[in-house]
Amino acid sequence: MSGRQGGKMKPLKSKKKQNKDLDPEELAFKEKQKADAAAKKALASGIKSGKPLVGGGIKKSGKK
Repeated sequence: MSGRQGGKMKPLKSKKKQNKDLDPEELAFKEKQKADAAAKKALASGIKSGKPLVGGGIKKSGKK
């Protein structure tokens, strides 16, 4: 038998992430990011449900 193995190699197992102790500043920053993301999502869903921003109309060719 040779040292080579056929087929796809399995990825190595990575270490589990440890929970870090965060400063109150970091916690506040993360909460602010979550709030901003939620606000952007709400704004985007409000725009989608409304009227289109561009009023298409009848397209005309340049030829007469």
